[in-house]
Amino acid sequence: MQNHVGIIGAGIGGLAAAIRLASVGFRVTVLEKNERAGGKVGELREDGYRFDTGPTVFTMPELINELFLKAGKDPSEYFSFQSLEQSCRYFYEDGTTIDAYSDQRLFAEELAAKTGESKENVRHFLEKSKNLYDLTANVFVFNSIHDPKNVWNKDSLKALMHFHKLDAFKTMHEVNQKWFSSEKVVQLFDRYATYNGSSPYRAPGTLNIIPHLEHNMGVYFPVNGMYSIVEALQKLAESLDVEFLFNTPVERVEAGNKEVKKVIANNGEYRFDYVVNDSDVHYFYSNLLKDQKFLRKSLKPEKSSSAVIFLWGVMNSFSDLNLHNILFSEDYRSEFHHLFNRKLIYHDPTVYIFIGSKAVSGDAPLGSENWYVMINAPENTGQNWSKLINNARKNVVLKINRMLGIDIEQFIASERVICPVTIEENTSSWHGSLYGNSSNGKFAAFNRHPNFSKKYKNLFFTGGSVHPGGGIPLCLASAKIVEDKMKGR
Repeated sequence: MQNHVGIIGAGIGGLAAAIRLASVGFRVTVLEKNERAGGKVGELREDGYRFDTGPTVFTMPELINELFLKAGKDPSEYFSFQSLEQSCRYFYEDGTTIDAYSDQRLFAEELAAKTGESKENVRHFLEKSKNLYDLTANVFVFNSIHDPKNVWNKDSLKALMHFHKLDAFKTMHEVNQKWFSSEKVVQLFDRYATYNGSSPYRAPGTLNIIPHLEHNMGVYFPVNGMYSIVEALQKLAESLDVEFLFNTPVERVEAGNKEVKKVIANNGEYRFDYVVNDSDVHYFYSNLLKDQKFLRKSLKPEKSSSAVIFLWGVMNSFSDLNLHNILFSEDYRSEFHHLFNRKLIYHDPTVYIFIGSKAVSGDAPLGSENWYVMINAPENTGQNWSKLINNARKNVVLKINRMLGIDIEQFIASERVICPVTIEENTSSWHGSLYGNSSNGKFAAFNRHPNFSKKYKNLFFTGGSVHPGGGIPLCLASAKIVEDKMKGR
């Protein structure tokens, strides 16, 4: 008889775990509280516009392809993507515009021309980023750092031998400021701390592995938008006879004698041989499997940032904007001080504008664009969000008008707002934090929950709130770790 696995949540981590486990012979049932799969990777269709509502940057597509190949399928029959010539267009208050080319040589030349930064310096930094990735990926990303057998393997020993190269005891900003002469370039590379909801002024310099993913490995975009990743993975899972139970919120998980006994959902009881949790780990322990010891421990690490997102149907097109665009704050340090110290939104926030219709023409009516306008926001600790959002919207509009030389308000035909409160309601993310714990500390990586339970032998964890972290590539990596651990049981 097949071992039956119950997966709580159909986010990217849950979908990838379902595919991996079904591919190696497990019977898999996924319990999802919402009517659709995806978790934070969602979409909204309204007034002729389609919006991706979650992650918008797609790197490491080979991790998606790996799931199809593992299942014996041709990835191209399910999912297609294109490489981007530019990963982002950056705007500064003094009028400087920088195109971040995927070609490392062109990018170095662009930075040299626009900022005076040495081309060789840029290329050496990106080589250092690659070396950081090569040293740490197999230790901190694709394997469990909580498993004793991984502590003394060759990859871990190699990383330990080169520990001085990891910049673990310097902040990301300290490393970047020492490396580059241009403050604009420093700010550009500091930005990558936000990819896991952290501050470059407090997160370790080891996070400088992130630029490698974009500027050495490349940035891509799904032909039909980000949500098509979810649709393709669900279709693949269903081809492997994975059972999906939507509109099935889990109410509690009962355990005893060192194992999970049953899952209660929609007033029904489900008994599984194994349970994989893909919901936010803090939510899981506070609402589903109540564990005060874990909660006391988990409250100590600082939570990641969240976001306020304005989804605008815009009745115009703007050739000066790219698929991905950043309008930088003039005072980056103050922006992060407000986020993590004051738990407020800075009056001059960095604004990210993602326009999916630049790549997917059907995402907006002819001559129009679908703007996803995001600013960093603190976790929800009971702030007056109505006031914060109103003020933020005014400041965002003023910033867009000032830096782009347009009057955006006259073109907005429709609007939806996503904030930490709605993120928490829709995805059960603790306090609306996008990535669980932040990386604001030297040992933050070790504060993440393992991909397995040390107390219950048949309980495992995937998704962005556990090791190795948030974002699509890391969620996919967490599913691989779960598969490896379960096959070893």
